[in-house]
Amino acid sequence: MRKPQMILFDYGHTLIGEPGFDSVRGTAAVMRRAVKNPRNLTPEQVQQFADELFFGVYRQARDLGLEPHNWQFSRLLYEFLRIEFDAPLAEIEQIFWDSAAPGIAMPYVDEALAYLRRRGIRTGVISNIGFSGSALTARLNRLLPEHSWEFVIASSEYLLRKPARMLFELALRKADLCAGDVWFCGDSPVADIAGAASAEIFPVWYENVTMENLWKEKGGVAPTVEHLHIHDWQELITALERLP
Repeated sequence: MRKPQMILFDYGHTLIGEPGFDSVRGTAAVMRRAVKNPRNLTPEQVQQFADELFFGVYRQARDLGLEPHNWQFSRLLYEFLRIEFDAPLAEIEQIFWDSAAPGIAMPYVDEALAYLRRRGIRTGVISNIGFSGSALTARLNRLLPEHSWEFVIASSEYLLRKPARMLFELALRKADLCAGDVWFCGDSPVADIAGAASAEIFPVWYENVTMENLWKEKGGVAPTVEHLHIHDWQELITALERLP
């Protein structure tokens, strides 16, 4: 294990937590922008249909390792229900996400990112997420305003989901670095740790147990590949300081 030139990060429950995620609250905020709702559907009714669509169709794509874009999902959902808005899909997406879960920086992540800036260690993001890359970047900039990223890869805009090796190799090409010079930090033993290892990137398993994580993988299986296991971002700083 050698000191990296770049560290890549997962988004959810790695950089940012989303405790209390409430889809109905997000849909209620969106519905306040509706200019056409011929069936007078309530936010609860709309969200019930959205859940049925997600688990009946959208989830099938995810199970195949593919990531449909939120705009596609929203277009199908609202056009099928004949609901129209006074705002474009990009704004509707932002309203929903910010209302469903405003987000909060994970404990000490600001401190860890500041350390990386001081040490000249480059950073980027690879996230399994249905929301757009522009929405994800805006959220990162809002919640971690002191930091900037070389690039942000949202799976919604690259078809594939982690642990697809190609996403990690894409990041290496964007960074123009070899795998041995890069680490990847994430909370998912499968998507993040096994995925990074498949591309020969050194993985860091960040297992935070202090904040609610609605998206945690079921089963609780620990990674089987070589990795660094931390529970706190200050531990990452300590590990880096120990390297020559």
